[in-house]
Amino acid sequence: MKITLSLFATMFICSSTFAQIPILNGYDSPLPTVVTPGLVSSDGGVSAPSDAISLFNGKDLSEWTSKKGSPDWTVQNGVFTVKEGTEDIFTKKEFSDFQLHIEWMHPADITGEGQGRGNSGVYMQGLYEIQVLETYNNNNRTYVNGQAGAIYKQHSPLVNPLRKPGEWNSYDVIFTAPTFNANGTYRTNPRLTVMVNGILVQNNAIIYGGTNDDKIFEKLTGPILLQNHGCIVNYRNVWIREL
Repeated sequence: MKITLSLFATMFICSSTFAQIPILNGYDSPLPTVVTPGLVSSDGGVSAPSDAISLFNGKDLSEWTSKKGSPDWTVQNGVFTVKEGTEDIFTKKEFSDFQLHIEWMHPADITGEGQGRGNSGVYMQGLYEIQVLETYNNNNRTYVNGQAGAIYKQHSPLVNPLRKPGEWNSYDVIFTAPTFNANGTYRTNPRLTVMVNGILVQNNAIIYGGTNDDKIFEKLTGPILLQNHGCIVNYRNVWIREL
């Protein structure tokens, strides 16, 4: 009898608890915003969806700047290319949480080795770097947290899904910006999820500081920065969705 009453009491408590959870009728809930996906080109390029900010119009770098002013990278045939002797470039607009898409390609006749083979980088908020490097098929040996798909010097990529030089690669990035305590320390660390050519290589990875040192930077927003490391790298289809 005690067991029966106990079971009944448990069932009553559980049913009461569940009864307090509001059951929303799906038709009464706000409908999600309709977004039109970007077009996919014959070589796999993905243009900006309808709710994205395009960071490259295929004609000029009007959305970008550098420490010296207007960026001097080469723009031709819907592609912009790192130009030797120029500076890093970064977006005029700053961002917090976002989804970023960017496509990049190394020349088919690329030379060099290690960190000198097609080195560049995509920096979130100008601080946190996802490495760009020619490491197709693991043929270019370097430190694993410095190869393509790595969060530079912090997290190695889970796998290597790069295409060979002369073919386009894509990064799809989800960035969660840090928040800060009153004393400037991280309250919540920045986080990065990264896909290379549609394959997950960083899964909500915790970032512990900026790329160039281990300092914590009290910044709520920042630009997208593309690094000039003295190597030829081509970029196209750069767009961002603020979250």
